[in-house]
Amino acid sequence: MRRTGKHIGGQTNRWLFGFCLLALLTSPAHGQSIAERAAQVRDGKVRMSFATRPGVCGSGEHITMSRSTDDWESYCESGPARVVLTLRDGELVDVDTHVGGRWRPARGSVLDLGMVSAPEAAAYLLTLASSQHTRAGKEAIFPATIADSMEVWPRLLEIAKRRDLPRATRKSAVFWLAQAAGKAVADDLAQLVDDENTDREIQEHAVFALSQLRGDQGVAALIEIAQTHRDRHVRSKAMFWLGQSDDPRVIALFEEILLRR
Repeated sequence: MRRTGKHIGGQTNRWLFGFCLLALLTSPAHGQSIAERAAQVRDGKVRMSFATRPGVCGSGEHITMSRSTDDWESYCESGPARVVLTLRDGELVDVDTHVGGRWRPARGSVLDLGMVSAPEAAAYLLTLASSQHTRAGKEAIFPATIADSMEVWPRLLEIAKRRDLPRATRKSAVFWLAQAAGKAVADDLAQLVDDENTDREIQEHAVFALSQLRGDQGVAALIEIAQTHRDRHVRSKAMFWLGQSDDPRVIALFEEILLRR
C-alpha cells in the first residue's frame, strides 16, 4: 500500500507539474503591459476584452446606456467591451469597439489579449488617443469612456487642451468629457471656451458639451458665454443652446435682451 500510494503521489506531482508548465507557456508573459503585448504586432489586429461600467450595454456595434426598468429589460448585453486595433507597418490605423457578442474565429494575423484590466485598457486607449495624429486617435477615446472602474475625465481634459492633436480628436474628448464628468467639469469647459488660444470650432464644441450636461449644470456657464464672450459666433452658439432650455434663468435672460431693444 505504501508503494502504491507513493506511486500515485508521484504521478499526481508529474501531472500537476505538466499542467502548470502548459499554463505558463500558453499565458501572457508575466508582468507585460497591454502596450508591451500589443507592440508585438506590426501588421495585423490586436483584440482585447474588458469590463464595462454600469449602465453600458450593446448588441455589437450599437452601444447605449441601458434603458431597462422594473418591468422591462432590453436585449442589450452589459458587456464585455470588445476592442480591436488594426495596425499596418506598426501604425495604428483603426479602432473598432463592440459591447457583448463574441469574437469570430481569427483570420490572418490576430493577437487576442483576452480579458484585460478595464482601468489598464482605458489608460492604454487614452495614451493612443493622445499620441496618434490620425482618425484612430479619435476612435480610441470612446472605448476608454465605457471602461469599468476608471475616472477618465482628467485625461480627456488634457487631450481637449492639446493644440498639437487633430481637431477631431479634441472635439471627441470635449464631448465625452461632458458625458463622463457632468457638473465637475462645467468650469473646465467654460475655461476652454474662454481660452484665447483655443480655436473657434473647439470653443463651439465646448459650448455644445455644456448644453449636454444633465439638468441645469451648464446653464450658468452658457449664460455667461452668451453675455460676455468676445466672439459673436460663440455667443450665438450659446444662445442657440440656451434656447433649448426652459430654465427660469434663461427666460429671464431672453426677457432682458428683448427689453433692451
